[in-house]
Amino acid sequence: QNMLEELLIHKPDDPIEFMINHLKQNNDDVPRICVLGPPASGKTTVAMWLCKHLNAIRVSQETLLFKEVLKQTEEAKAYKERNEKIPNALWANLIQERLSNVDCIKQGWILEGFPENQEQAWMLQSSGIFPRHVVMLYAPDTVLIERSGGKRLDPLTQEVFHTTFDWPSDPLVQERLVKPEDLSEQEVSKKLLEYHRNFPEIFHIYQKVLKSINADQPSVDVLSQALAFVQTRHRSAAPFTPRILFFGPPGSGKSLQAALIAQKYHVVNICCGQLLKEAVAENTKLGELVKPYIDNGDPVPDNLVLKLLTERLNALDCLTNGWVLSGFPRDVEQGEQLQKAQINPN
Repeated sequence: QNMLEELLIHKPDDPIEFMINHLKQNNDDVPRICVLGPPASGKTTVAMWLCKHLNAIRVSQETLLFKEVLKQTEEAKAYKERNEKIPNALWANLIQERLSNVDCIKQGWILEGFPENQEQAWMLQSSGIFPRHVVMLYAPDTVLIERSGGKRLDPLTQEVFHTTFDWPSDPLVQERLVKPEDLSEQEVSKKLLEYHRNFPEIFHIYQKVLKSINADQPSVDVLSQALAFVQTRHRSAAPFTPRILFFGPPGSGKSLQAALIAQKYHVVNICCGQLLKEAVAENTKLGELVKPYIDNGDPVPDNLVLKLLTERLNALDCLTNGWVLSGFPRDVEQGEQLQKAQINPN
């Protein structure tokens, strides 16, 4: 599915070579995360914490402008020095270049504070940058304005601390901390207005991969919720054929549950005992071999059961629609035989 998305976005001249390179990268499962939210909601704290736990690369305005050597870094800095707004297209180019580096491809990335508006989101999408998870922080404006006053920045590591909620224990770090610029109440209020104006459009674009988390709670709770979310896998839109094994002790309702699942999801219901009886009733070659055991009430040898199962599970309806199997295997040895026969549930 990811490879198909990349093909549609990049439209390479040589699609075969493109697909080979994509498979060589082996990076379909690396983190691709956006951490968004209003000013002082804790985006940096969440992004840095996730980076430590996921071993991903954090990309933010600060890292793009002051820690990276990119083609258009100086151009972006010039806007910053003139106190002018950096154009969306320039931000998109910087992000695209940074995320194309080997470390981001191999380890994954966490994009902090981007995109800020609909235009940036569309530009990122057109460049083939679409996050798998979007963490959207929120809190009342009054809390955010109050919180912004205590915000402190470590210029050496770019880590964000707070005089009330998150003060560092290391005296050396305490001495380095500075109050960030543009944190007056008026400036924060202005940024909040702009955020609320852009938020609905961003929410609409990413709603299928987005989780809103209340930032007005202990940081441990915010971080644990964010980590739990980004570690979930979204349901794939790729074609999927269910192959289900149902286990349980006698009388637990395996047969009934298997029948209900088969009915709901339109898969083939295969009960091992019923399959043996049908083979006997239809006088098939395998049925003739099975019949003496059924008549005497003896267990049917595993090799005969496996032959019947393999034949049935390779039938067209099972291959096309999928299957749910109950009644086999009943022990570890039978399970291993099932694996050897290439009958693998998913």
